[in-house]
Amino acid sequence: MVSDFSRIITLLRKEKGVTQKQAAEDLGVSQALLSHYEKGIRECGLEFVVRVADYYGVSCDYLLGRSADRS
Repeated sequence: MVSDFSRIITLLRKEKGVTQKQAAEDLGVSQALLSHYEKGIRECGLEFVVRVADYYGVSCDYLLGRSADRS
């Protein structure tokens, strides 16, 4: 089952108009690893959640599907 996190990071990346390759580079992970996060195959650590929140300018609660409010 794809988690809220997986669905949301994919949506945010597409909204931002960046490729998976570019986002992975910006976030300091491999494209393969980012793909696994986006597909829900692997779970990331807290440090990565914070990095993604900063990258997309949203709250960690939003990323984790705990709040509909992006800030």
